[in-house]
Amino acid sequence: MTTNDILADLEIAEGFKEQGNVFYSKKDYSEAFNYYTKAIDACPKNASYYGNRAATLMMLCRFREALEDSQQAVRLDDCFMKGHLREGKCHLSLGNAMAASRCFQKVLELDPRSGDAQQENKNATALLEFEQMADFSFKKRDFRKVVYCMDRALALASACHRFKILKAECLALLGRYPEAQSVASDILRMDSTNADALYVRGLCLYYEDCIDKAVQFFFQALRMAPDHEKARLACRNAKALKAKKEEGNHAFKNNNYEAAYQLYTEALAIDPNNIKTNAKLYCNRATAGAKLKKLNQAIEDCTSAIKLDDTYIKAYLRRAQCYMDTEQYEEAVRDYEKVYQTEKTSEHKHLLKTAQLELKKSKRKDYYKVLGVGKNATEDEIKKAYRKRALMHHPDRHSAATPEVQKEEEKKFKEVGEAFTVLSDPKKKVRYDNGHDLDDDGCFDDFDANNIFRAFFGGHGGGFTFDSSQGIFFFSFHCRHPLVY
Repeated sequence: MTTNDILADLEIAEGFKEQGNVFYSKKDYSEAFNYYTKAIDACPKNASYYGNRAATLMMLCRFREALEDSQQAVRLDDCFMKGHLREGKCHLSLGNAMAASRCFQKVLELDPRSGDAQQENKNATALLEFEQMADFSFKKRDFRKVVYCMDRALALASACHRFKILKAECLALLGRYPEAQSVASDILRMDSTNADALYVRGLCLYYEDCIDKAVQFFFQALRMAPDHEKARLACRNAKALKAKKEEGNHAFKNNNYEAAYQLYTEALAIDPNNIKTNAKLYCNRATAGAKLKKLNQAIEDCTSAIKLDDTYIKAYLRRAQCYMDTEQYEEAVRDYEKVYQTEKTSEHKHLLKTAQLELKKSKRKDYYKVLGVGKNATEDEIKKAYRKRALMHHPDRHSAATPEVQKEEEKKFKEVGEAFTVLSDPKKKVRYDNGHDLDDDGCFDDFDANNIFRAFFGGHGGGFTFDSSQGIFFFSFHCRHPLVY
């Protein structure tokens, strides 16, 4: 090629460059890219043409291509400061802080007063600090701190997929699945073979208890990157968790509650980070525990489930039933109120009203407990219980006791009489069982515990004594022989 040919090509290339500059000034970067490419084709040894096209590619956020052009520019001219500066900015945008810093240092060697290079070098230093802080925080499982660091880092390195993936993974570990999925999906739209993004997408599904779909994404990630250790571990955990949970469910359906309880316990140890699945496992174990009469443990398991997922209605219902079974009615009412506020069904309304009634009843004297009988006690059982308790607490039995003891026994004797008066009368018993306050109904206006006692033991004009030496009562009635109780 003659000198004239070279000059002609250079003139043509300069014309393309000028046209590219016009489009660049108009922010029509696609057309500017086309003309800078024509200039390069016409004169491929000119560093400035690569530098201009790199600047255009940066505006189009095509930083990897821009990086290649910048590197070509400085290979052609090692003193091309704009080339080194653009190479550094590309490295910075792609998250390569140390490489970026080396480029900015080169610019400062060529021009120590370059304010642009000084500022960008500070940015590279800050980026490296955020990256190191995030790495340290991830090892400490401080995922919120990692997200904070990655947000700061991405403000400096907007095109860094590595930072985006780390942020997305931590969002998933924090239970912020929609945000994590959004980040991973954005990357997959640009690069459908990105193993890290496939892993995060699977992780979100796994933590949302969509285990089968999650495993599919983990398999895809491993096909793209067979050495992806996180995907392999997550896949193994997902399959183990599903298998153990299904074993527990099978044992429960077969009424093998001890085995189910143990299997759910083993499943809970597989992956502490799987919040949603573990919430279900805690609730399942609580159900098995309730069947085994481990009511306090069942309450604790339901509480653990609710801590993991405070919208988990089934856990509130299970805990409320356990509270009812252990007569912790205030706690049961609180849980049923939470459920009814969330889902206003007739069933939940009925459960709430039942708990409220039991709470009201629990604040009255429990006449069943006073007599020491169950709520389904027969008439004969109630009579026998009254006989035993009335004799146990009768004031004459404690005439030699201290005034304090006498007062306490008189109180108990009266309560025993009240209990018998209510529970031995079918109508009063029904009203009491339905939660009515019998004091307000005037049921005890003419109540006298001694009259109840005499009536029960058939005393009409008879005598009554207590022999403290033998610890027994003697009763005598007209026309009767003395009776001993």
